[in-house]
Amino acid sequence: MVQAYILIQTEVGKATAVAESIARIAGVITAEDVTGPYDVIVRAEAESIDELGRLVVAKVQQVEGITRTLTCPVVRL
Repeated sequence: MVQAYILIQTEVGKATAVAESIARIAGVITAEDVTGPYDVIVRAEAESIDELGRLVVAKVQQVEGITRTLTCPVVRL
């Protein structure tokens, strides 16, 4: 299982709606609106890094109100 944090910037005033929409996507563990340089932080998991990429591009980035994402895979050292 591959997990990642997805840091999301949204249009002004859209963070809560974006977090609520993303929280309903299969593979998303948590989606919370936060303060700081990013508006929403998501923790997601998938079977492989390729599947994680598809989750981000095909589902997360399609949510209305998102302007930018940064995906940070979790590493086990």
